[in-house]
Amino acid sequence: MATHERAVRIQAPGGAEALEVVDVTVGDPGAGEIRIRHHACGVNFIDVYHRTGLYTMPMPLTLGMEGAGIVEAVGEGVAHLKAGDRAAYASQPPGAYCTARVMPAKCVVELPDAIDFETGAAMMLKGLTAQYLLRRTLPQGGLQPGDHVLFHAAAGGVGLIACQWAKALGLRLIGTAGSSAKCEQALAHGAEHAINYSSEDVVARVREITGGKGVKVVYDGVGKDTFDRSLDSLRPFGLMVSYGNASGPVPPLNLGTLSAKGSLHLTRPTLFTHLATREATQAMADELFAIVSSGQVKIPVERRYALADAGQAHGDLEARKTVGCSVLIP
Repeated sequence: MATHERAVRIQAPGGAEALEVVDVTVGDPGAGEIRIRHHACGVNFIDVYHRTGLYTMPMPLTLGMEGAGIVEAVGEGVAHLKAGDRAAYASQPPGAYCTARVMPAKCVVELPDAIDFETGAAMMLKGLTAQYLLRRTLPQGGLQPGDHVLFHAAAGGVGLIACQWAKALGLRLIGTAGSSAKCEQALAHGAEHAINYSSEDVVARVREITGGKGVKVVYDGVGKDTFDRSLDSLRPFGLMVSYGNASGPVPPLNLGTLSAKGSLHLTRPTLFTHLATREATQAMADELFAIVSSGQVKIPVERRYALADAGQAHGDLEARKTVGCSVLIP
Protein backbone atom coordinates (compact mmCIF):
# COMPACT_ATOMS: atom_id res chain seq x y z
CA MET A 1 0.00 0.00 0.00
CA ALA A 2 1.52 3.32 -1.08
CA THR A 3 1.62 6.17 1.42
CA HIS A 4 2.36 9.88 1.06
CA GLU A 5 5.39 10.93 3.09
CA ARG A 6 7.82 13.81 3.55
CA ALA A 7 11.55 13.73 2.80
CA VAL A 8 14.48 16.17 2.85
CA ARG A 9 16.06 16.19 -0.60
CA ILE A 10 18.61 18.09 -2.66
CA GLN A 11 18.39 18.55 -6.43
CA ALA A 12 22.11 19.32 -6.79
CA PRO A 13 25.12 19.72 -4.47
CA GLY A 14 25.21 22.97 -2.52
CA GLY A 15 25.01 24.71 0.83
CA ALA A 16 22.53 24.06 3.61
CA GLU A 17 20.00 26.15 1.68
CA ALA A 18 19.89 23.38 -0.95
CA LEU A 19 17.94 21.17 1.47
CA GLU A 20 14.20 21.15 0.77
CA VAL A 21 11.26 19.22 2.19
CA VAL A 22 9.34 17.43 -0.57
CA ASP A 23 6.34 15.12 -0.75
CA VAL A 24 7.15 11.55 -1.79
CA THR A 25 5.24 8.33 -2.35
CA VAL A 26 6.48 5.24 -0.52
CA GLY A 27 5.33 1.84 -1.75
CA ASP A 28 5.64 -1.74 -0.55
CA PRO A 29 9.02 -3.39 0.05
CA GLY A 30 10.39 -5.74 -2.57
CA ALA A 31 12.48 -8.86 -2.07
CA GLY A 32 15.15 -8.29 0.56
CA GLU A 33 13.65 -4.96 1.61
CA ILE A 34 11.65 -3.47 4.49
CA ARG A 35 9.49 -0.38 4.95
CA ILE A 36 10.30 1.51 8.14
CA ARG A 37 8.49 4.46 9.74
CA HIS A 38 11.04 6.69 11.45
CA HIS A 39 10.71 7.98 14.99
CA ALA A 40 14.12 9.69 14.77
CA CYS A 41 16.84 10.18 12.14
CA GLY A 42 20.55 10.69 12.84
CA VAL A 43 22.57 13.67 11.55
CA ASN A 44 26.22 13.04 10.64
CA PHE A 45 29.12 14.73 8.90
CA ILE A 46 28.88 12.26 6.03
CA ASP A 47 25.51 13.88 5.25
CA VAL A 48 27.36 17.17 4.75
CA TYR A 49 29.83 15.44 2.42
CA HIS A 50 26.90 14.15 0.37
CA ARG A 51 25.20 17.56 0.33
CA THR A 52 28.31 19.47 -0.78
CA GLY A 53 29.34 16.92 -3.39
CA LEU A 54 32.60 15.94 -1.67
CA TYR A 55 31.26 12.40 -1.99
CA THR A 56 29.60 12.16 -5.39
CA MET A 57 26.05 10.78 -5.28
CA PRO A 58 23.27 10.46 -7.87
CA MET A 59 20.80 13.35 -7.86
CA PRO A 60 18.18 14.17 -6.71
CA LEU A 61 19.21 12.77 -3.33
CA THR A 62 17.40 12.20 -0.05
CA LEU A 63 20.06 12.59 2.64
CA GLY A 64 20.66 10.62 5.82
CA MET A 65 22.47 7.41 6.74
CA GLU A 66 20.86 6.29 10.00
CA GLY A 67 17.49 6.09 11.65
CA ALA A 68 15.26 4.22 14.08
CA GLY A 69 11.57 3.41 14.07
CA ILE A 70 8.98 0.70 13.52
CA VAL A 71 9.06 -1.86 10.71
CA GLU A 72 5.77 -1.56 8.79
CA ALA A 73 6.27 -4.32 6.22
CA VAL A 74 8.90 -6.79 5.07
CA GLY A 75 9.59 -8.13 1.60
CA GLU A 76 10.18 -11.66 0.39
CA GLY A 77 13.23 -13.35 1.88
CA VAL A 78 13.51 -11.15 4.98
CA ALA A 79 13.57 -13.47 7.99
CA HIS A 80 15.29 -11.46 10.75
CA LEU A 81 12.62 -8.74 10.98
CA LYS A 82 8.82 -8.60 10.95
CA ALA A 83 6.13 -5.92 10.90
CA GLY A 84 5.87 -4.23 14.31
CA ASP A 85 9.52 -4.70 15.26
CA ARG A 86 11.48 -1.80 16.71
CA ALA A 87 14.49 -1.36 14.43
CA ALA A 88 17.53 0.81 13.75
CA TYR A 89 20.17 1.03 11.06
CA ALA A 90 23.19 2.70 9.54
CA SER A 91 22.94 1.89 5.89
CA GLN A 92 23.64 2.62 2.27
CA PRO A 93 21.98 4.04 0.23
CA PRO A 94 21.21 7.40 1.88
CA GLY A 95 17.59 8.28 2.52
CA ALA A 96 16.99 8.52 6.28
CA TYR A 97 15.81 12.15 6.33
CA CYS A 98 12.16 11.21 5.86
CA THR A 99 9.04 10.08 7.66
CA ALA A 100 9.16 6.58 6.12
CA ARG A 101 11.16 4.71 3.48
CA VAL A 102 11.67 1.39 1.74
CA MET A 103 15.27 0.18 2.08
CA PRO A 104 17.53 -2.91 2.01
CA ALA A 105 16.93 -5.09 5.07
CA LYS A 106 20.45 -6.47 5.46
CA CYS A 107 21.75 -3.48 7.44
CA VAL A 108 18.64 -3.06 9.59
CA VAL A 109 18.69 -4.73 13.00
CA GLU A 110 16.13 -5.15 15.75
CA LEU A 111 16.49 -2.43 18.39
CA PRO A 112 16.45 -3.70 22.00
CA ASP A 113 13.55 -2.46 24.13
CA ALA A 114 16.01 -0.89 26.59
CA ILE A 115 17.23 1.60 23.94
CA ASP A 116 14.86 4.41 22.93
CA PHE A 117 14.38 5.57 19.33
CA GLU A 118 16.35 8.81 19.64
CA THR A 119 19.31 6.97 21.13
CA GLY A 120 18.99 4.28 18.46
CA ALA A 121 18.96 6.82 15.65
CA ALA A 122 21.90 8.71 17.13
CA MET A 123 24.06 5.69 17.92
CA MET A 124 24.10 3.47 14.87
CA LEU A 125 26.46 5.17 12.42
CA LYS A 126 28.62 6.77 15.09
CA GLY A 127 28.56 3.79 17.47
CA LEU A 128 29.30 1.27 14.74
CA THR A 129 32.10 3.55 13.56
CA ALA A 130 33.60 3.55 17.06
CA GLN A 131 33.18 -0.24 17.12
CA TYR A 132 35.05 -0.91 13.89
CA LEU A 133 37.79 1.57 14.82
CA LEU A 134 38.53 0.38 18.36
CA ARG A 135 37.71 -3.29 17.84
CA ARG A 136 38.60 -4.03 14.21
CA THR A 137 41.12 -1.41 13.00
CA LEU A 138 44.13 -2.19 15.14
CA PRO A 139 47.89 -1.53 15.04
CA GLN A 140 50.55 -4.18 14.70
CA GLY A 141 50.25 -6.45 17.75
CA GLY A 142 46.79 -5.13 18.61
CA LEU A 143 45.82 -2.94 21.55
CA GLN A 144 46.13 -3.94 25.20
CA PRO A 145 44.89 -2.25 28.39
CA GLY A 146 47.23 0.61 29.23
CA ASP A 147 48.07 1.48 25.61
CA HIS A 148 47.82 5.11 24.53
CA VAL A 149 45.67 6.00 21.51
CA LEU A 150 45.11 9.44 19.96
CA PHE A 151 41.57 10.34 18.90
CA HIS A 152 40.86 13.61 17.10
CA ALA A 153 37.53 15.46 17.47
CA ALA A 154 37.03 13.66 20.76
CA ALA A 155 33.98 15.77 21.67
CA GLY A 156 32.11 14.94 18.47
CA GLY A 157 29.46 12.27 18.04
CA VAL A 158 31.93 9.46 17.31
CA GLY A 159 34.51 10.88 19.69
CA LEU A 160 32.40 10.89 22.85
CA ILE A 161 31.37 7.29 22.20
CA ALA A 162 35.00 6.34 21.55
CA CYS A 163 36.17 8.03 24.77
CA GLN A 164 33.80 5.89 26.81
CA TRP A 165 34.45 2.67 24.89
CA ALA A 166 38.22 3.10 25.08
CA LYS A 167 38.00 3.57 28.85
CA ALA A 168 35.89 0.39 29.12
CA LEU A 169 38.64 -1.44 27.20
CA GLY A 170 41.33 -0.08 29.53
CA LEU A 171 42.88 2.11 26.83
CA ARG A 172 44.44 5.47 27.68
CA LEU A 173 42.75 7.77 25.17
CA ILE A 174 44.28 11.15 24.36
CA GLY A 175 41.57 13.29 22.79
CA THR A 176 41.85 16.52 20.82
CA ALA A 177 39.21 19.23 20.49
CA GLY A 178 38.99 22.86 19.42
CA SER A 179 37.99 24.54 22.70
CA SER A 180 38.45 24.20 26.44
CA ALA A 181 34.75 23.35 26.84
CA LYS A 182 35.00 20.51 24.33
CA CYS A 183 38.15 19.23 26.03
CA GLU A 184 36.21 19.12 29.30
CA GLN A 185 33.48 17.11 27.54
CA ALA A 186 36.02 14.57 26.32
CA LEU A 187 37.52 14.21 29.80
CA ALA A 188 34.08 13.82 31.34
CA HIS A 189 33.37 10.96 28.94
CA GLY A 190 36.51 8.96 29.69
CA ALA A 191 39.45 10.51 27.86
CA GLU A 192 42.56 10.36 30.06
CA HIS A 193 43.99 13.52 28.49
CA ALA A 194 42.51 16.25 26.28
CA ILE A 195 44.51 18.59 24.06
CA ASN A 196 43.10 21.89 22.79
CA TYR A 197 44.50 21.94 19.27
CA SER A 198 43.62 25.65 18.94
CA SER A 199 46.09 26.66 21.65
CA GLU A 200 48.39 23.67 22.28
CA ASP A 201 51.06 21.86 20.27
CA VAL A 202 49.41 18.48 19.74
CA VAL A 203 52.58 16.58 18.82
CA ALA A 204 54.59 17.99 21.73
CA ARG A 205 51.79 17.19 24.20
CA VAL A 206 51.42 13.62 22.87
CA ARG A 207 55.17 13.06 23.24
CA GLU A 208 55.06 14.50 26.76
CA ILE A 209 52.13 12.29 27.79
CA THR A 210 53.70 9.13 26.34
CA GLY A 211 57.20 9.73 27.68
CA GLY A 212 58.50 10.54 24.22
CA LYS A 213 57.33 7.28 22.64
CA GLY A 214 54.26 8.39 20.70
CA VAL A 215 51.04 6.41 20.36
CA LYS A 216 50.39 3.05 18.72
CA VAL A 217 47.43 4.33 16.71
CA VAL A 218 45.78 7.60 15.70
CA TYR A 219 42.09 7.69 14.79
CA ASP A 220 41.64 10.77 12.61
CA GLY A 221 38.23 11.81 11.28
CA VAL A 222 39.27 15.44 10.74
CA GLY A 223 41.47 15.02 7.67
CA LYS A 224 43.49 17.83 6.11
CA ASP A 225 44.04 19.95 9.23
CA THR A 226 45.32 17.13 11.46
CA PHE A 227 46.93 14.59 9.12
CA ASP A 228 50.57 15.69 9.47
CA ARG A 229 50.26 16.08 13.24
CA SER A 230 48.76 12.60 13.40
CA LEU A 231 51.73 11.04 11.61
CA ASP A 232 54.15 12.90 13.88
CA SER A 233 52.35 11.58 16.98
CA LEU A 234 52.92 7.90 16.11
CA ARG A 235 55.62 5.61 17.43
CA PRO A 236 57.58 3.44 14.93
CA PHE A 237 55.32 0.87 13.22
CA GLY A 238 52.31 2.88 14.40
CA LEU A 239 48.99 2.89 12.55
CA MET A 240 47.45 6.01 11.04
CA VAL A 241 43.67 5.51 10.62
CA SER A 242 42.20 8.26 8.43
CA TYR A 243 38.46 7.66 8.52
CA GLY A 244 36.95 11.08 7.74
CA ASN A 245 37.46 14.52 6.20
CA ALA A 246 35.69 17.04 8.44
CA SER A 247 38.27 19.74 7.57
CA GLY A 248 38.64 18.67 3.94
CA PRO A 249 40.33 15.79 2.11
CA VAL A 250 43.93 14.83 2.92
CA PRO A 251 46.36 16.07 0.22
CA PRO A 252 48.27 13.49 -1.87
CA LEU A 253 50.94 11.71 0.19
CA ASN A 254 54.46 10.68 -0.77
CA LEU A 255 54.73 7.11 0.52
CA GLY A 256 58.33 7.80 1.47
CA THR A 257 56.94 9.92 4.30
CA LEU A 258 55.72 6.75 6.02
CA SER A 259 59.19 5.19 5.96
CA ALA A 260 60.90 8.40 7.08
CA LYS A 261 58.62 8.70 10.10
CA GLY A 262 59.20 5.15 11.33
CA SER A 263 57.80 2.45 9.00
CA LEU A 264 54.28 3.66 9.66
CA HIS A 265 51.10 1.92 8.54
CA LEU A 266 48.27 3.88 6.90
CA THR A 267 44.67 2.85 6.24
CA ARG A 268 41.54 4.63 4.98
CA PRO A 269 38.66 2.38 6.12
CA THR A 270 34.92 2.91 5.73
CA LEU A 271 32.07 1.71 7.90
CA PHE A 272 30.16 0.29 4.96
CA THR A 273 32.94 -2.11 4.01
CA HIS A 274 32.50 -3.58 7.48
CA LEU A 275 28.70 -3.66 7.11
CA ALA A 276 28.79 -5.50 3.77
CA THR A 277 26.94 -8.58 5.08
CA ARG A 278 23.96 -9.03 7.38
CA GLU A 279 26.01 -11.32 9.61
CA ALA A 280 28.78 -8.76 10.11
CA THR A 281 26.23 -5.99 10.70
CA GLN A 282 24.45 -8.06 13.35
CA ALA A 283 27.69 -8.99 15.12
CA MET A 284 28.84 -5.37 15.26
CA ALA A 285 25.42 -4.13 16.37
CA ASP A 286 25.21 -6.79 19.08
CA GLU A 287 28.50 -5.57 20.56
CA LEU A 288 27.34 -1.94 20.38
CA PHE A 289 23.97 -2.73 21.99
CA ALA A 290 25.68 -4.72 24.74
CA ILE A 291 28.07 -1.97 25.79
CA VAL A 292 25.32 0.69 25.65
CA SER A 293 22.89 -1.50 27.61
CA SER A 294 25.61 -2.12 30.23
CA GLY A 295 25.87 1.63 30.88
CA GLN A 296 29.59 1.72 30.04
CA VAL A 297 28.81 3.80 26.95
CA LYS A 298 26.10 6.46 27.08
CA ILE A 299 24.90 8.07 23.85
CA PRO A 300 24.77 11.87 24.26
CA VAL A 301 21.77 13.14 22.23
CA GLU A 302 22.35 16.86 22.69
CA ARG A 303 20.29 18.46 19.88
CA ARG A 304 16.90 17.70 18.37
CA TYR A 305 15.57 19.35 15.21
CA ALA A 306 12.34 19.11 13.27
CA LEU A 307 12.68 17.43 9.87
CA ALA A 308 12.07 20.81 8.20
CA ASP A 309 15.03 22.26 10.13
CA ALA A 310 17.63 19.92 8.63
CA GLY A 311 19.40 22.93 7.13
CA GLN A 312 19.88 24.42 10.59
CA ALA A 313 21.23 21.08 11.82
CA HIS A 314 23.78 21.06 8.99
CA GLY A 315 24.77 24.66 9.68
CA ASP A 316 25.34 23.94 13.36
CA LEU A 317 27.38 20.84 12.54
CA GLU A 318 29.60 22.66 10.04
CA ALA A 319 30.12 25.58 12.44
CA ARG A 320 31.34 23.12 15.12
CA LYS A 321 28.52 24.26 17.41
CA THR A 322 27.44 20.74 18.28
CA VAL A 323 28.69 18.43 21.02
CA GLY A 324 27.68 14.79 20.94
CA CYS A 325 24.83 13.64 18.70
CA SER A 326 22.02 15.41 16.87
CA VAL A 327 18.77 13.92 15.57
CA LEU A 328 15.87 14.96 13.34
CA ILE A 329 12.35 14.24 14.62
CA PRO A 330 9.96 13.51 11.70
